[in-house]
This record gives sequence, structure tokens and C-alpha cells, in this order.
Amino acid sequence: MSRVAPRSAVQRGLSAHAAIGLITCALLYIVCITGTLLVFYEEWQRVEQRDAPEMASIRPDAVEAAVAHVLASEKGKTPTTHLYVHLPVDALPRTTVTTDHQAVHVDAKGRIVTTERNGWSEFLLALHYQLNIPSILGASIVGALGVMIVALSITGVIAHPRIFRDAFRLRARDRGGLALADWHNRLGVWTLPFTLAVALTGAMIGLGSINLYGIATSFYKGDLEASYAPIFGAEGKPDARPAPLPDIVAALNGMAARFPDVRPYYVILHEPLTAGQEVQILGTHQRRLIYGDNYRFDGQGRYLGHAGLSDGAAGQQIAASSYNLHFGNFGGLPVKIAYAVFGTALCVMIATGTFIWIGKRARRGYRHPRLRAGWHGVVWGTPAALALTLVARFVLGNDAPFIAIFWIAAGLFAVVPLLWPRRRGAAGLSLAPVPDAPRR
Repeated sequence: MSRVAPRSAVQRGLSAHAAIGLITCALLYIVCITGTLLVFYEEWQRVEQRDAPEMASIRPDAVEAAVAHVLASEKGKTPTTHLYVHLPVDALPRTTVTTDHQAVHVDAKGRIVTTERNGWSEFLLALHYQLNIPSILGASIVGALGVMIVALSITGVIAHPRIFRDAFRLRARDRGGLALADWHNRLGVWTLPFTLAVALTGAMIGLGSINLYGIATSFYKGDLEASYAPIFGAEGKPDARPAPLPDIVAALNGMAARFPDVRPYYVILHEPLTAGQEVQILGTHQRRLIYGDNYRFDGQGRYLGHAGLSDGAAGQQIAASSYNLHFGNFGGLPVKIAYAVFGTALCVMIATGTFIWIGKRARRGYRHPRLRAGWHGVVWGTPAALALTLVARFVLGNDAPFIAIFWIAAGLFAVVPLLWPRRRGAAGLSLAPVPDAPRR
């Protein structure tokens, strides 16, 4: 009596790889294209608003003057709870002040020049980070997609045991889709470290919000800010009594004296113009992956301590390093270009992976012409829809309906080919074998 041998690990890996890819391929493709574009997030902002004043640096007294001008312009409005000053950096040499009510660019003397207008860049960021889905749900979905990319990478290696041995083997002729599969596999090998790094950090960022929400619910009575405090630092106790403008000059000068090797790039005022106000300065550390550390000063500019992202617990430093590693915000323009190249390769892998699966089905006698056409619509329609939103930015302005334009256009590009009748044979997805189809 013959025994049927159990499926090998290679077969199981191949099946899992195909199943995961088919379930998530369209959303993965959108997330990866937008992530590749966001490598140049600062550059997009400069293209989008070319009239904003730029400067290599800004003096502490000019920063304080900018804060005073912005707060004075909001008299009569609900007091802002947080005020952010983006200081000039190499990638974005601009000073921008953001409150609960507005965002403005200021010049080197701290004078308000113009309103910030980077609606398209912010749309692109929200599309990548949350798929334009509000609240924690969107970030969680994107985080789960990061997990899927990790799973696809691992199952892809398991399913192809010779993948590293054949890392540079390419078949010139496309015999039954072999050349396409070769490119898919070779790109997977060449970009594997990048793919795993980006996917793992993306999963950490996206799913971390769920964990912190659960911690806040279980241990902090729903206070989400309190759950962040052990990692990213806590805010001071609020005191709503009126107070004069905080001494930002003293805080920035104190930062320079205490930490001369740390470059400030953000100044945050918590509860400005109240007795409980604090000045928080974010500063970058040279040759470190962390996005920086948070340095706290009181309203008189006295140093209160820092969060410990640069020298605290290992978990803190890992959490602070995930952002730069994910977005490529280290090493300047060469790293950004490398991330763009690797990100494009990842998009190609996702696109070709589905075409490979459709081709295998056809060789086994199951042809899906509309499915193939629909996937062509996704592959080419997604960048086309993004291009339409960029055109809308310059034709309709900063308040163009980017979300509606993208999703309607992308949906039409994907759905119309599915509904278009075939030129030959019956319309519809063929789920039965085709007798004359070649088999392998």
C-alpha cells in the first residue's frame, strides 16, 4: 500500500507565500509606492511651496519673536495647547510655527511671511501612514501590512531554497514566465535586508499605537499620553494660571551650552502662556539612528532633564531609531536615493508577484483575463492616480480634494478593466480549466 508523502516545507512555504500576497497585494502596493515617494517628503514640501522663506539657521531671539507674533495673532481664539517651531535643517531649511489653529512660515527675523501650504505632502503622508482612514484603525492596518511583508519575505526564501545560490542568475528568454519569476526572486534577494528593516519598523510604528492604546486603557484610565511617557518622556503638570511668554532664548542657549554636539530641530511649547508651560527641544545626535532626544526646560529656561532616547533603556533607543530607519532620514541625500531605488524594487516585486501567480494558474489551465487586466489597472493606475492628485495641487490649489481624487481614480483604474468585455471568448473570470492551455 503506497503512502502519500506530506508536503515539503518548500511547498508549504510557496502556498503560504501566494496566499498572503493575494490577500494583501493591492494595499501593499499603495503603501509601498507612497512610502517610496515619501523618502523625499521634505523635498516635496519645497516643490509644493516655493515662495516660503528659507535660511540655514535662525537665532534664538528670532525664534522667540516668531512665537510671540504667532500667539499675538491668535488673540480672541481658544488658547492653543501646543505650539511647534520647526527649525531649519539641511533637508528643509525653513522655520515654521504650527499651533492648534494655524501653520505659518517666518523669516530669519521671526516675522510671519506666509501660511504653510503643503496639503499634497500631508495627504501623501496620511495615505502611507493610515490609508486615509482616520484614528487608530488606519495605522493598525498599515502596521499589519508591515507584518505581511515580513511574512512574504520569509516564506519567499523558504519557497525557493536556491534563491541565494542563484542570486545573479537571469534567464534571457521569458519561457512561460520564468524570466519574470527570475527578476522577482533576484530583486527579493538583493533588497532583502532593506525590505525586512522597513517592514519591521513599519509594523512597530503602526501596531505600536494599538499596544499603547491597550496599555492606556488597562493601566492609565485611558490616558494615551501617559502611556507614551515611559518611552518618549512625560509632560509637566498643567497649571492654567496666566503667565508671560516662556524664555525660549534661555532654553536654546542652555541647550547649546549643555549639549553642544546636539543640533536642535524642533521647539515645542506645552500649554503656552500658562504657569505650567514647558519648553521642549528635540535635538539630533550625530551618527545615531535615533530621531533625537527630548530635552525639557521650564518657563524660565531652566533645564529639567531629558527623556533618555539617546542614553536610556535599550527599548527606548530602539523605539526612537525605528522612525529614521523606516523613512531613511539619516545619511543625507545618498541614503534617500538608495531608499528610493530599493523602494521601487519592492513595488516591482509586489506587482510581478501577482502576475506570476496569474501566469501559473494559466499554465495549469485556469485563465483569468479580467483578473490580469484588473491587476494591470492597479499597477499602472495607482501611480497615475497619485499623479492626478499632484496636478490637482497646482491647478486647484492647496485645498484640492486629494483623498477623493485618488481613491476614485484608483478605483476606476482597477475596476473598469474588470468590467471591460473580452475581445475573444466569453467574458468573465474563468474558474474551469481551459483544455488547450499549456501545463507544467
